[in-house]
Amino acid sequence: MTEPQPVPCASACSDAGPVRRSNEDTFLIEPELRLFAVADGMGGHAAGEVASQLAVESIASFIRRARDDADVSWPYGVEPKLSYQANLLRTAINLANRRVFRAAETHDDYTGMGSTLVALLFGSSAVVVGHIGDSRAYLCRGDRVTQLTKDDTWAVAMLADERDGDPASLSAHPMKHVLTNVLGSKEHTDCHIAEHVVAPGDRLLLCSDGLHGVLSAEDLHGVLAAVPPDATEEASRRLVSAALERGTRDNVTALVVCVGDGR
Repeated sequence: MTEPQPVPCASACSDAGPVRRSNEDTFLIEPELRLFAVADGMGGHAAGEVASQLAVESIASFIRRARDDADVSWPYGVEPKLSYQANLLRTAINLANRRVFRAAETHDDYTGMGSTLVALLFGSSAVVVGHIGDSRAYLCRGDRVTQLTKDDTWAVAMLADERDGDPASLSAHPMKHVLTNVLGSKEHTDCHIAEHVVAPGDRLLLCSDGLHGVLSAEDLHGVLAAVPPDATEEASRRLVSAALERGTRDNVTALVVCVGDGR
């Protein structure tokens, strides 16, 4: 059996931003599980904080149980085209969706709450990326930053439709950032699962829209290129600072994972 490649360091920085009273973003760093996530909650009466926290706790709980108990049930079945790790994360995200949905159903103050989510689960030579909503994952390799996820937003949906996919008109549309899919909005959800081969020296960035809404891929590369690959704490702090300086008005979170030592 192939031994998992090392994931030696990961750090995150999160800030409520200059406008919001509370921070509804939640991040998860579980090196032992090789699991990392960022969730951006939404809903009144602090429900957004509850939703994002429930989401990451539920995902970590299932992956931990699956590791420790060979008889743990997989209530959403298995997709034969996906790897074991990909099925593991898919099931964890579906369970998180159910937990947030049921919490919203049973507490009046939580009605309508939900959360975006982006998560990484490392395998032997690849990383599984799972996401819902507009929190993103990026891969930084050499002199390039590549977006690994596609936002669940109205504008992206329209761009996928050849009849209405005019980028120039959509860029100024008032609905361009409206989410079309979030965790907990309905009892059953469709999450996006993909696998990517990674190599020593690669860095992966998970972030909420408070970051990528004001920083382009080129901006992200400029910040990451200025620090060593394993300086994840400094990188995450600089990314959040750059977003605040650029004028973000949202909660902002950056989680940086370094794959190997790059040497």
